[in-house]
Amino acid sequence: MLAQRGEGGKSVTAAGSEPRAWHAGPSDDEIVRRVRGGDAAAYEILMRRHNQRIYRAVRAILPDESDVEDVMQEAYLAAFLHLDGFAGRSRFSTWLVRIAVNQAIDRLRRSGRSLSFDPLKEETLPRESGAFVAPGARDPEQQAGDRELGRRLEAAIQALPAPYRAAYVLRELERMEARDAAESLGIEEGTVKTRVHRARRLLREALGRDLGAAAADVFRFGGERCDRVVAAVLERVR
Repeated sequence: MLAQRGEGGKSVTAAGSEPRAWHAGPSDDEIVRRVRGGDAAAYEILMRRHNQRIYRAVRAILPDESDVEDVMQEAYLAAFLHLDGFAGRSRFSTWLVRIAVNQAIDRLRRSGRSLSFDPLKEETLPRESGAFVAPGARDPEQQAGDRELGRRLEAAIQALPAPYRAAYVLRELERMEARDAAESLGIEEGTVKTRVHRARRLLREALGRDLGAAAADVFRFGGERCDRVVAAVLERVR
């Protein structure tokens, strides 16, 4: 059982349940059909399944952490309101990430902190890798004993040029297929592969190592933050 209903129909996650438990049971497409049929509460399953991916996608675009949860909520609400527009030609997760990316870019454009370039346009990219400097880069021996390695890895990824960062996060952290990442970002599949390759090179130059398995542990999203986003969206869709 994935969740229980508390007083007033509010969702209560089963005690001790693992995040991966939300991936068990019906497919995304089946849950979408349930939500379209009037079971708005089932939308919680979709959010909890994809919260980590949506967080990383939004975080890859927005430089300010304080905006991320707001944009996640707006993305989930927009997806809910336009659920009839999901035709099933792509994965639901890909469609959802595309909405989240658009919401994040829109937040940048409307904000006084907007970047001076569109994070998805090729002409904005630096021509030389020397333009990139990761904060606090240290040699491999120092890194091995660094208790803050995770934070420094996140800082290095965050320092990547925005187009590289977005492609890298979706492909390397979220392990999305290149075609799905390309669709989510609105660019060509070949462009995704090129940007990921360049991002890897920049990170290796700055950190003195490949992130490898360590990439799976950066930009984590769960616990109270996950619950907060889900609760806020469910309150609005009800």
